[in-house]
Amino acid sequence: MNKPKVLVTRRWPEAVEAQMAANFDVDLNSADKPLSQDDFRDAMTRYDAILPTVTDKLPATVFAAGTPRTKILANYGVGFAHIDTEAAKSRGIAVTNTPDVLSECTADIAMTLLLMVARRAGEGERELREGRWTGWRPTHLIGTKVSGATLGIIGFGRIGQAMAQRAHFGFGMRIVVQNRSPVPPEVLARYNAIQVPTIEDLLPQADFVSLHCPGGTANRHLINARRLDLMKPSAFLINTARGEVIDEHALAQSLWFGTIAGAGLDVFEREPQVPDALLNADNLVLLPHLGSATRETREAMGFRVLENLTAFFDGRTPRDRVA
Repeated sequence: MNKPKVLVTRRWPEAVEAQMAANFDVDLNSADKPLSQDDFRDAMTRYDAILPTVTDKLPATVFAAGTPRTKILANYGVGFAHIDTEAAKSRGIAVTNTPDVLSECTADIAMTLLLMVARRAGEGERELREGRWTGWRPTHLIGTKVSGATLGIIGFGRIGQAMAQRAHFGFGMRIVVQNRSPVPPEVLARYNAIQVPTIEDLLPQADFVSLHCPGGTANRHLINARRLDLMKPSAFLINTARGEVIDEHALAQSLWFGTIAGAGLDVFEREPQVPDALLNADNLVLLPHLGSATRETREAMGFRVLENLTAFFDGRTPRDRVA
């Protein structure tokens, strides 16, 4: 029996690519460049499965032409807002993702950004590398104390809870959360956390705000000019969720005019493009979407895709099916 024909849209860890090639008839994108919508329309007619990533945009127009051969989009990543799942479903195409396996490393990056922006580590490194450091002095690069501060977490799923674990037990931070559904009392008690009903209730009391909510149309510009104005002038915003969750123009205005103290971003609205107003803001720490970027996590994500694919082609329901 012929193996299902599979397209991997970007380069993956070698161990995963090798196992994928052993199990399926695989084509790899050796150039590691994003595919166009025309590429995807063509691929839909030639592959039984396509394995996209967050860099791949699959709007409704990709699914519109002809009868697709593709039966599953096995996404490499937990977020799937880049895929029009309703359009996929209407063409009989299943969609899966890779939850659970990247929570710890994404929370690590969120905590890294929080510490860097609070203690002005990015500014300090630039000063040192550029030869501008003149030595220790009492008023040099005075930052903000993290220990004991209040952390507001928007979105209290696996990653939000992993962030609370680090902040509360590592730094003694007070945890306030806002979530679209009630958080079980025993989960809140684990971090001595308080849940508030709205984002507007959370923002004014937080010294740091960390975003761990889904992306997509429903949450586009969830953090806008009005909500940024609710934050303390001394507060910091951290985003490792999805770039579209923040109105980047409004954030740039807040950073330049000092209506908030700073921000740390690992994701951007139009990746890989980043506005000059953000690139030139000294009170902003920028990372190139590194949330899951450890060998252990990237391999685990790939093997989770492999598990979903194997289940699907064996006639079983993939455990991570989202559409």
